Amino acid sequence: MTKAGALFPGGLAARLEGRKLVVFDVDGTLYDQSRLRRAMAVRLLSHIALTGNVSTLKALQAYRHAREVTADAQRADFEAEALAAAARAGRISETRARELVAEWMQERPLPLLSRCRYGGVAELFARLRTRGTLVGILSDYPAAAKIQAMGLEADAIAFAGGPGVPFQKPDPSGLQHLMEIADASPAETILIGDRDERDGEAGRRAGVDVLIRTSQPVGPDMFRSFTALIGSA
Repeated sequence: MTKAGALFPGGLAARLEGRKLVVFDVDGTLYDQSRLRRAMAVRLLSHIALTGNVSTLKALQAYRHAREVTADAQRADFEAEALAAAARAGRISETRARELVAEWMQERPLPLLSRCRYGGVAELFARLRTRGTLVGILSDYPAAAKIQAMGLEADAIAFAGGPGVPFQKPDPSGLQHLMEIADASPAETILIGDRDERDGEAGRRAGVDVLIRTSQPVGPDMFRSFTALIGSA
């Protein structure tokens, strides 16, 4: 601990002090999403080579694109639209599209997540628990299995389309839902994400402080690594 008894030293990390709730985005924030996607791309290309079928690739690409578009438009039927787009692109049924999304985006990546987790994440979670700070998870995709696969624990997990969260970020409903669960005010809450246009904007709309993890920090609310963020105890 520092001489002042704080769990987090100065700079951006000091903004974690005095919070009742720290909310984390998942994909690209807690783990290296580019590394995971490269690993999954190898597996998907191997699948295509074995089967000679590119419908899975086309469906997944269309699904991801549709999720981005519907997030910008803030439509509540985002999942149905994305699955419909995946089905059209892959020339498959929507039921099959749903199965492919579950398999390739939710299930197959799980064994890879622990090795893709960013350094310092587990230590930060541990420090927050030492302080009695509540840890919240807010994702645009179901996240409970991912958190478990990374060896992490959270007090509350919310995702777009789940209970109390009708829209994707940057809509603030997910943050507001977690604050209600934790009985935390905006001033007692901070959000840590990786996309300012999504996570940062959601925080601003909710009146919540935000830190953005990025490989190229260029602003006062950005940091490069969790190891640097937490500093030395």
